[in-house]
Amino acid sequence: MKKPTYESARALVRRASGPLASHLDPFIVSLIEQQYRASVTYIKARHGLALDRWLAKRRVVVPDLSEAQIERYQNRCRHRRGRIRITTRQIERKAVAQLLEFLRARGVCPRARVVTTAAEDLVAHFAQHLQDQQGLAGTTIERYRWVARQFLHHRFGRGAADLRLLRAGDAIDFVKRESQRLQAPALKCVTNGLRSLLRYAQFRGEVPAALAAAVPAVSAWSTTPALPKAISPEHARCAIDSCDLRTGVGLRDRAVLLILARLGLRAHEIVALQLGDLDWDRGHIRVRGKGGREQLLPLPTDVGAAIAAYLQKRRPASQDRHVFLRSQAPIRGMTVGSDVIGSIVRSALERAGVNAPHRGSHQFRHALAVNMLQHGASLEEIGEVLRHRSPQTTSIYARVDISALRALALPWPGGAR
Repeated sequence: MKKPTYESARALVRRASGPLASHLDPFIVSLIEQQYRASVTYIKARHGLALDRWLAKRRVVVPDLSEAQIERYQNRCRHRRGRIRITTRQIERKAVAQLLEFLRARGVCPRARVVTTAAEDLVAHFAQHLQDQQGLAGTTIERYRWVARQFLHHRFGRGAADLRLLRAGDAIDFVKRESQRLQAPALKCVTNGLRSLLRYAQFRGEVPAALAAAVPAVSAWSTTPALPKAISPEHARCAIDSCDLRTGVGLRDRAVLLILARLGLRAHEIVALQLGDLDWDRGHIRVRGKGGREQLLPLPTDVGAAIAAYLQKRRPASQDRHVFLRSQAPIRGMTVGSDVIGSIVRSALERAGVNAPHRGSHQFRHALAVNMLQHGASLEEIGEVLRHRSPQTTSIYARVDISALRALALPWPGGAR
């Protein structure tokens, strides 16, 4: 058999004569535009053609196509050759699901009916608020979603969730219940998520401001916050140098790592970068931070050169305006809320053979602050670079400069003079 091509995939679906006949070629064109490999596109074309023939035999029209029809199709048997292999079934399931979503996006096939409760809708709106208005990381949003879901179920059960009925005792009872099964760090996450939910309820005008303050504090038995988890300069350099500049992925990852190391951007801020945010003439980059705030930062020469190398040499052709794109089809911007930046960091550390105690992307942000402090920058200057809202957030870095703190220490009463 000849090697599959995009042309052979399109020629294959043109054989369709059933209800999908007019839709399969546009479907294949969309796959080509998303830069799926020709071999993958051809396989999806074969599954699309098989589905078309199955639907035609049973006289199913496109407006009637649903998950129930797809389920029956995938549970079918090949009478002459027995049941379909599991691996083939998995590939088929993905291809058919993608085709169904394409048809729904074109408006020729009804969307799946999703029945949700009022509480589930509230949690979904809460999560969207955390993403759009506060710019929280995806992992944090998921934890707060879980807390919100548990709290609403605890208070309202399966009934309607009316936030106006909430009282301070509801929050206290929930925290007490969770304290019986969770350790202090996990319980602190619960209280943070609960306060966030109640502030959202306050934002909606359904509860008073004092209700969030009624959430009990969790004692972690520590008088000081933990030291920042900063990557060492040597490990950071090894991670950056590990990128293979002969590949698009290597050029992209090096640019991302340099942005982390030199600008201290948060992961979601890198994911959100658009081509229009780069001002090459003035040497600025626009950053969209938490709460939708925007700020212009100077673009260091090495960072600008790394981004330019990726854009000019190996960034995939795409209509997507995000600076950094996925390396595999569908070619588009990275998913908001995913841990893709963290994955880039972990992969770089593994390539470099670095056995670092921390593996996430935020350690580069901490390292930038520590480096600035050690070179004489004030906490106010560090807070400005990292775009902290509160000076209290920046104050944790004061504990890093031990020599400066030792000079401020008062002599012990009665000690040696």
